[in-house]
Amino acid sequence: MGRLGFYNSIFSARVLFVAGLLIAPALLFNPGTEYRVVQFVFFWFLAWLSGRKIDILFTLLIIAIIVVFNLIIPYGKVLFSIGMFKVTSGALEAGIHRAVTLQALVMLSKVTVRQDLKLPGVFGELLGESLRMFSVIGSRKYKITRKNFITDIDNLMLELSKEDQPQSSSANITTTKPAGYLIITVVIILSWLPWINIFL
Repeated sequence: MGRLGFYNSIFSARVLFVAGLLIAPALLFNPGTEYRVVQFVFFWFLAWLSGRKIDILFTLLIIAIIVVFNLIIPYGKVLFSIGMFKVTSGALEAGIHRAVTLQALVMLSKVTVRQDLKLPGVFGELLGESLRMFSVIGSRKYKITRKNFITDIDNLMLELSKEDQPQSSSANITTTKPAGYLIITVVIILSWLPWINIFL
């Protein structure tokens, strides 16, 4: 069946979405940079287990770019210098903190947002459709070049508009299996574990 097939068969889209809402605060309100790094690695591992496509080099590149931009404004203890450029402890920690937070949220969205997500109400439908599009884009590699930027964006929008909507019939709705609830409970608990060390 494969990891992705197993993942899709034991979790419903709504239960995964609710799990994401319960897990996200554990990351966003966690003040410790080192714990956010652990959570990022954990969410990346979950994304890999779920069979999602992950471009490791692109992820590391985004992290590096965010860290470098934060180093432009130095503060804190000077760790070392490269010519006139000073690498300081405060700027480095802030860069890592912001970079891993962003990428951890990306990994979490890969795990908890599925293309068949449907939420009740007009706002829920709008939110669900936006998240579905985000999931579709994240699951594929679209090449957008600077030379043909407008054309590439236009082609992307056209392709997304042709994307088949998930069927709403009950026959095609995945229900969460007992094993799925157990796995989600364990994942939520593990996601909040860094807070135990904060309060101890």
